[in-house]
Amino acid sequence: MVKQLNSYELGDMQAIYFLDEQTDQVELMLLPQGMEPLDWNEKNQNIDSLVQLKLIGDRYPGGYAGGNSMRQGDSVTELKFEKQVRTIEEREIRIVTRMQDERGYQVEHHLVWTKGNQALESYVCFFNQSQSEVSLEMLSSFSIGGITPLTKGDAHDTLFVHRMRSVWSMEGRLVTDSIEEMQLEPSWGGHAVRVERFGENGSMPVNHYFPYVVVEDAKNQVFWGAQLAHNASWQMELYRKDDGLSVSGGLADREFGHWIKQIQAGERFQTPKAILSVCHGGGVDEISQRLTSVLQPVLDQGVESEQKLPVLFNEYCTTWGCPSHENIIGILDKIRNKGFEYFVIDCGWYKEAGVPWDVSMGDYQVSKELFPDGLNETVSAIKDAGMKPGIWFEIENVGEASKAYQREEHLLKRDGVTLTTTMRRFWDMRDPWVIQYLSERVIGTLKKYGFEYIKIDDNDTIGLGCDGAESLGEGLRQEMEAAVSFIRKMKEEIPNLIVENCASGGHRLEPGMMSLCSMASFSDAHECEEIPIIAANLHRVILPRQSQIWAVIRKTDSLKRMAYSIANTFLGRMCLSGDVIELKEEQWEVIENGIAFYKRIAPIIKYGFTKRFGPEITSYRHPKGWQGILRSGRNKTGDAYALFHVFYGVREKVLEIELDKEYELQEVYSDSDVQVTIEGNKLRYFPTEEMKAVAVYLKSR
Repeated sequence: MVKQLNSYELGDMQAIYFLDEQTDQVELMLLPQGMEPLDWNEKNQNIDSLVQLKLIGDRYPGGYAGGNSMRQGDSVTELKFEKQVRTIEEREIRIVTRMQDERGYQVEHHLVWTKGNQALESYVCFFNQSQSEVSLEMLSSFSIGGITPLTKGDAHDTLFVHRMRSVWSMEGRLVTDSIEEMQLEPSWGGHAVRVERFGENGSMPVNHYFPYVVVEDAKNQVFWGAQLAHNASWQMELYRKDDGLSVSGGLADREFGHWIKQIQAGERFQTPKAILSVCHGGGVDEISQRLTSVLQPVLDQGVESEQKLPVLFNEYCTTWGCPSHENIIGILDKIRNKGFEYFVIDCGWYKEAGVPWDVSMGDYQVSKELFPDGLNETVSAIKDAGMKPGIWFEIENVGEASKAYQREEHLLKRDGVTLTTTMRRFWDMRDPWVIQYLSERVIGTLKKYGFEYIKIDDNDTIGLGCDGAESLGEGLRQEMEAAVSFIRKMKEEIPNLIVENCASGGHRLEPGMMSLCSMASFSDAHECEEIPIIAANLHRVILPRQSQIWAVIRKTDSLKRMAYSIANTFLGRMCLSGDVIELKEEQWEVIENGIAFYKRIAPIIKYGFTKRFGPEITSYRHPKGWQGILRSGRNKTGDAYALFHVFYGVREKVLEIELDKEYELQEVYSDSDVQVTIEGNKLRYFPTEEMKAVAVYLKSR
């Protein structure tokens, strides 16, 4: 007999817990406030536990699950409900569900809602209260059950799964599949497990998929969403055996990520945190931005200079890895008093003559050739120009031309051999010697010269894992946990340090890293036509106020191409680079007008809501069609801005964006006069050229 154990109101969401009185298993269901599930007995479904784990030695699940899933085996069914406690504080409601295994193992599932948030936090603690060691080979951070609660039967032709794929310089492509296309329909006999397990292995958690999933009930317009805050190997699972559908996720398990964790008697282990949400209506954009919104309060308490989303200049696409005191002074002379507030010295400041920057990182001695008098004069010049100085480091790995590359006793191993990829090896961040070394070379450099900004890059992945723990996957988890600890150490020692998260562009755009950093490189797409497509995609997985977008200006660019590049940055944080020393007056006019427009819309970038319009863009490298973005304040007095990008082969004579309320058209940014009108609730642009961008400031009526 299944009964409702408890139901809790958490903002506009409700968490409903069901208990099977025969098995003492508990399931968590999330629904929008005001919606009630069908009676449990109206569907053919069994309890799916809110805690998913697997202990070595216990029976593996049947139903042909082996190799595909470790969920719902004996390690789960041996857990029996003990109690549930809700604590209410001024800003927080916490629901802790405790389960006990008679062998002495205890788990606590934590579901946390912070007042004002549109999402929840979930994690699990495992306690070994037995007298002997136990080994975990799977432990989830969350598991949501009952994702067909409003429709009788198996909800056929109703459920869709949305995921975000990601590859280098083409991050964030939304892919949507029906449950039927994914072969997640239950079988006629209810026997064989249906499962889709996906994720990523390595130290680049956004190098295949984002740690993100959304399930849509199209009939009832309900959306469930989850993100994982973890900077190493992870997995998500969609699981089904009956009318119910479950979604779980967390650390990549033994089968998927070579993870085994030994817990000694008396020890505990806590999973990474997951972010969960549910909503009625609004589509994928709504549920996605509910998930990302949990970081707004964190960033609001961040570095003061970041609150106005300053414009920055990064010299990488000007010097291409060969910055010097001389060329930086030349750049500063051209960009002084033009609205820039940060200046970042990118890679190569340490390289020796004749040695490329990407094989020489790790020693981090200032180049005597490029900066003969050290960095003091250069940093002083940046500050004198009214900008905060920043500098690039690739902290966690070393290049093959560096002396550090030979310090094998302090580098990661796999199978007893120094872990080596093309051009790179990796520091063992668990090694106290390494932390002392990096404290001197990285933190010491920041302090010595007065840098206020650090760009942390990472240009290769460790992969499956490393030695030094009970499994390769656990070695990787410990390594990446130590890397995060170093970032925290750096921020503690240098208060108000602005940290940029970069990993070959956008390979670490997950909530855990984003919570530690002011912003992130959105991609390594520097001068590509697909930049606005990628930048708009990322609104679903990170806050635009943290998405640093390149606008690389070339002296040969037409004014139309320059305005296109500048307008791309209106989708996040403006970062300029390129041939600024050689630009003409009319080219600077396009840039300066764009900077002024960006500063006007910065509050909307910071707090707005994004809705995308236009056809799906299939080829990013050869984009056809158009893209429209409306970012609005979503309140009675909030202004908005709209952004049209016209690609190749547009046949429409008018492009339309549906407005969410009444506005008046106040300002248009482009390279030339364009025809833009408001007719009823539609913003209309009449395109006359391909590869053109138009931005519109909309004043609320």
